[in-house]
Amino acid sequence: MKIIGRTARVSYLLASLALCLSSAAVSSAFAQVGTPAQAIQTLTDFKVERLISADKAKHGSWINLGKDNKGRLLLGGQNRQPVTRVTIRDGKIAKEEVLKLPVSETMGILWAFDSLYLNGSRNGRFGLFRLRDKDGDDQFESVEMLREWKGGGGEHGAHGIVLGPDNKLYTVCGNFVEVPPDILPSSPHRNYQDDLPLPRAEDGNGFGAGKKPPGGFVMRMDADGKNAELFASGQRNTYDIAVNADGEIFGFDSDMEWDWGMPWYRPIRVFQAVSGGDTGFREGTAKWPPYYFDSLPASVDVGIGSPTGVVFGYGAKFPAKYQKAFYILDWSYGRLIAVHLTPDGSGYKGTWENFVAPKSLQADETQKTPLNLTDAVIGEDGAMYFTVGGRDTQAALYRVSYTGSQSTAPADLKDRAGMEAREQRHQLEKFHGKLDAGAVKAAWPYLGSDDRFLSYAARIAIESQPVEQWKSQALGERDPKAALPALLALARLSPKENQGELLDSLARLTISSLTEPQQLRKLRVIEVSIARQGAPTGPAAKQLIAELDPLYPAKTYPVNRELCQVLLALEAPEAVAKTIKLLAAAPTQEEQIGYVLYLRTIRKGWTPQLRKEYFSWWTRDRSGLKHPPEVLQWFTDAGRPNADGASFPRFIGNFHRDAVAALTDEERQQLSDVIAA
Repeated sequence: MKIIGRTARVSYLLASLALCLSSAAVSSAFAQVGTPAQAIQTLTDFKVERLISADKAKHGSWINLGKDNKGRLLLGGQNRQPVTRVTIRDGKIAKEEVLKLPVSETMGILWAFDSLYLNGSRNGRFGLFRLRDKDGDDQFESVEMLREWKGGGGEHGAHGIVLGPDNKLYTVCGNFVEVPPDILPSSPHRNYQDDLPLPRAEDGNGFGAGKKPPGGFVMRMDADGKNAELFASGQRNTYDIAVNADGEIFGFDSDMEWDWGMPWYRPIRVFQAVSGGDTGFREGTAKWPPYYFDSLPASVDVGIGSPTGVVFGYGAKFPAKYQKAFYILDWSYGRLIAVHLTPDGSGYKGTWENFVAPKSLQADETQKTPLNLTDAVIGEDGAMYFTVGGRDTQAALYRVSYTGSQSTAPADLKDRAGMEAREQRHQLEKFHGKLDAGAVKAAWPYLGSDDRFLSYAARIAIESQPVEQWKSQALGERDPKAALPALLALARLSPKENQGELLDSLARLTISSLTEPQQLRKLRVIEVSIARQGAPTGPAAKQLIAELDPLYPAKTYPVNRELCQVLLALEAPEAVAKTIKLLAAAPTQEEQIGYVLYLRTIRKGWTPQLRKEYFSWWTRDRSGLKHPPEVLQWFTDAGRPNADGASFPRFIGNFHRDAVAALTDEERQQLSDVIAA
């Protein structure tokens, strides 16, 4: 599927459709024209209308929605399907035209610089196109491919395009797109790796296997598609981005639904794309938890679903709260969600609510009505327009209007709160990717900021300067709040021969004297150093083990998770035995699988009894294991029961295979019975 398959399990979609079609009334309506408005609910005093249903032969299945310079709606189809131009008058379809364009499979539409920009396909090549009407006949005679996206077609390809506050084009690409070879050295995002102390495991079904960071990314370009810079990355497969009134970029990122039930599944989320930002997506089991401070956290977690289009409510004739809302679309469960963002330092946090959804969302599963949302815009008349379609399903265009008595006068869309912090972050971002003699001095005071976005921006500004300019200052910093990000920068950039100095400076920040967030940061610096400079040996390893081993096991799973990886990587004598005990006592499926993952390639520290206990895990009945409450809530919100993902069985089988491969021939013989079981 062109835009949806990145997270949606097709089997669930088809099951939902089949269950829907068991109702004769809904079946007939959906098969011919799409989900009727009567089957859709929205908030009090809002109204949903279905305006037009696509003729599959004529229009295709709509996966993208934009506007041109005259406010007309542009509805893009998928495989070799056209763009339909719709004129709205008095809330109704006044005219619809099928444009004869040489570009199809449009997944990003933007009108800017008196041109129509499309991410789409032409003659088998997927790229960024610029279309112009040069003779004034309201058609597009001029078609230029400004940039080809390698891997840009299909569901994990090049997607939404927006015009940034700097008057540059920003486009978001999925995790199968190759970073263009011509990006400028001034790109704010660089130097990305998996940064794991232990080997990652690939997806159980091989999806994305072997692909290295950066994952999905945001690219910045000029109006001609040139002077490209890698702006941010660490997304999985964001389909669309939007810019708020203060010039900040937001997207709605997916995760792999095949990973349900695994500790590395990350909820679909709203994220803020900032200069040099990394939001932590990696393939397979390598995804970063939100507390890794070499990444940036989500603004809002949603749970499960398949993210598609996004739009701010600017220009809508809605009450002020809904004019400012950030609207995100979930294809899998038919949720058009209103996200209410509030400044949090120089970043944002927020809450969400369903704005539009099938009435059957929370009903018994046998009564589900599909509403496969693809994209949305705010029309010139102040109504919201959204499309359904994708994967050649029946497409339709809907209109949402406000009918209540609250004022719909234009709201103040800017956020006064956080303005000073955002401006400070923007000042630091000016150093990203650029050599500047004043950068280190300007950025250093913000390394220890409690504002995570501000601290992150300061570190990237410092990393953009030659290491020799700030290495000594980093090694000598005594305040843990500033020292840990400074040492993280060193771990990311220093050669192996500097590892000893780095670890000596870390040793001054004794882990027992740190708060838990600081402990996690210190452990993360060690992990990055191991990943990039190798696991220390000899006295350096002994010193680390002596400091960390007494804390393991810790009181919380996050600290145990990181101590486990570091101590196993260091071959600490008691690490395996302690991890086996944690595995036996872990209350949730996710926590148990985490320990199984980390132990699978470890060759030292075992006894025959420990090996037997480990392999016995595969023979246990795990059906009664619990899940974290937030995980269960994600499924409840989507109106479906909790389930394991499609890759779950093969992940478990592959871990067993890796664990067997780590045995000696003698161990394999001794454990033959339990291995076979």
